[in-house]
Amino acid sequence: MAELDDIDLKILAELQRNGRATYPELSAKVHLSSTACFHRVHHLQESGHIVGYSARLDPTKLNCSMLVFVEVVLDRATPALFEEFKNGVRMRPEVTECHMVAGGFDYLIKARVANMEAYKRFLGESLMSLPGVRTTHTYAVIEEVKADTAIPIPLPKSARQSAPRNKRTTE
Repeated sequence: MAELDDIDLKILAELQRNGRATYPELSAKVHLSSTACFHRVHHLQESGHIVGYSARLDPTKLNCSMLVFVEVVLDRATPALFEEFKNGVRMRPEVTECHMVAGGFDYLIKARVANMEAYKRFLGESLMSLPGVRTTHTYAVIEEVKADTAIPIPLPKSARQSAPRNKRTTE
């Protein structure tokens, strides 16, 4: 990973908070000129630190209020089957995330659907028909406690150096 300085970290943190910030707004937050800020952001995009911009949408207003997590176990572990499964998952618009995991199952899927009936259709017609799916276990979300897409940005070096350290005390 290329070394990022304090200003780069501040820019990344600010863009995560507000991806629509104008260069004048962003430059004021990070104490740079608009031109310098533009060049920094362009460099962060070119280096792959910034991979895109998006809007966060309200799933209830778009008839996708039911959130489910699904554990998927495949019937065999071969590279070809993994590729077929991944390609099938990528084609499903209900799937918002899919992760290959280590442990008692092969993949963890996060999906959004309108309701339980829509989930039943998704499970039966889409998920169970994907190559190699042996079993699934579904967890319907009752309440979203935290739904943040932000990546934790490390503290800038200057903040780490000036942060107070915990002192050990003896009794």
